[in-house]
Amino acid sequence: MTVDGEKVSDDVEPRMLLVQYLREKVGKTGTVIGCDTSNCGACTVHLDGRSVKSCNVLAVQADGHEVTTIEGLMKDGELHPVQAAFHNCHALQCGFCTPGMIMQSIDLLNDNPSPTEAEIRLGLEGNLCRCTGYHNIVRAVQEASGVSTSSTTGAGSTSGAGATS
Repeated sequence: MTVDGEKVSDDVEPRMLLVQYLREKVGKTGTVIGCDTSNCGACTVHLDGRSVKSCNVLAVQADGHEVTTIEGLMKDGELHPVQAAFHNCHALQCGFCTPGMIMQSIDLLNDNPSPTEAEIRLGLEGNLCRCTGYHNIVRAVQEASGVSTSSTTGAGSTSGAGATS
């Protein structure tokens, strides 16, 4: 497979999860292990350009495919626009969910370059954050999309990503 633009090849046990492979064999520790049940989204990576929860994919299933991790987003020393927006909008607290949130946000914006707040919350529904209340995460996705955050409805909402205001 190709990981962050580099070809990698290893013999792995058939039951090794992609998240384990990325962390243990390739050293991509930015992809975190959260729940191991595909519920939290902390391990989200891109497989052939689409977001997947890497705890729900076997490493052997990625054979011959392209994987992008949070470490592979920076180009020429510049943060990806979504990474920069998360930084600018203070869209993290402990940071544990942040790699998965960013990867899912990029996939969301690839599908819908100008999402509404409700569409952002729906698009991030499978990624959980225990710290932020999601408001700044939504603002970061809006900033990355070029949508003005001053017109955000439900600005004081601290409900989950999938909840609507």
